[in-house]
Amino acid sequence: MSDQEKTGGSASSAARANAAAESVTTSFGHEPLGIRGAWLAWVQDPHHRPQLPWSEWHYWWQAHLLDCLVDAAEREAEGADAVQSGLSPWLALAQRHLRGIRLRNFGRFPNMFFDDMAWLALASQRAEALARRLTGHGLPPAETALRELGRRLLAGEDELGGGMFWNTRRQYKNTATTGPGALFFARAGDHERAQSLVDWLYETLFDPEQGLFLDGIHVPNKGQEPSVTRDIWAYNQGTVLGALLELGTKGGDTGGENANLERAAALVDAVDRELTVVVAPTGTEKAETRVLKAHGGGDGGLFMGILARYLGLAAIDSRLPESTRATAGRLVRDTAEALWLGRDARPEHGRHPSSQKQPHLVFPAHPGELASSSYPPGQPVELCTQVQAWTVLEAAHRVTKGN
Repeated sequence: MSDQEKTGGSASSAARANAAAESVTTSFGHEPLGIRGAWLAWVQDPHHRPQLPWSEWHYWWQAHLLDCLVDAAEREAEGADAVQSGLSPWLALAQRHLRGIRLRNFGRFPNMFFDDMAWLALASQRAEALARRLTGHGLPPAETALRELGRRLLAGEDELGGGMFWNTRRQYKNTATTGPGALFFARAGDHERAQSLVDWLYETLFDPEQGLFLDGIHVPNKGQEPSVTRDIWAYNQGTVLGALLELGTKGGDTGGENANLERAAALVDAVDRELTVVVAPTGTEKAETRVLKAHGGGDGGLFMGILARYLGLAAIDSRLPESTRATAGRLVRDTAEALWLGRDARPEHGRHPSSQKQPHLVFPAHPGELASSSYPPGQPVELCTQVQAWTVLEAAHRVTKGN
């Protein structure tokens, strides 16, 4: 790719990511209880019921939205060398979002689900690091989140030889907690703990036939054998991939100096083989292409996007084989392209179609279909799938810029 093509592609991918960012934040964002300085996202747009303190709000969806706000802040800061005097608009919104999450969670960051807390800890970790890099000082709500959540994530037990529990009932250990937990500890510099968690996943929940990770394992009652839930979900592969890349050669694993990177390369190949589908984007003349398989709406509406986030990191990691980077990059770019082609531009809810306001974008739940099929006009649009599309488009920009 020539420098000119690279620059043009990067600009185009940045514009797409920014369009998704603007659409999600303007369509779903609001000040909870009208409190200035706090910000949160509705779980659907339009929302019809009044929001009460106990209304559904999906803590972990908000955590991934926070991750996207950090993505946007990173993208906006590309090429900036000098320390900034204040927070950029996206980082300022991330700060307000953390305040909104704490407010909505009754004045605290922890909840009963360790996977939820791991997701928010990861996003807070990135927000804090970026704020410190750009401004020379941290992000106070992120620092508070890391302090409160980090203590909770350290509270692991040795049942079943390691791993992390799904929730405070401590009856189920799963990849959905252990994967992001391992990544969090790796980024925090606790490589020994992170490596132990990754090794436990390979020993306990790895399916060698598919090359992928199973959902989790139940702690047995006395006299019973542990039982494994064999469901395979895209997001679980993503966080383990992220942990493997972050650990690299730092984990001190016994499989050899490059064992984590070899595992990462094998995992990318398994994803390409097992978690993709061939689509011909509806309503276009585009040829068939292989994209990441999505898991519908609800909580599943985030799964594929999480995998794409970490494939995007693999695509630009020079320590991996060129073929692995190419595979990861292709999956991210082609999935992003399919989601972009399926978008639908709609007037903001409550505005007349002739309004001069910029229409917001709605993305399909599945790459390869149209948004009008996933969400016919007039039907509520879920936050999860729109955050997923935003995540994929930000990952595609990082891949395009990095290559």
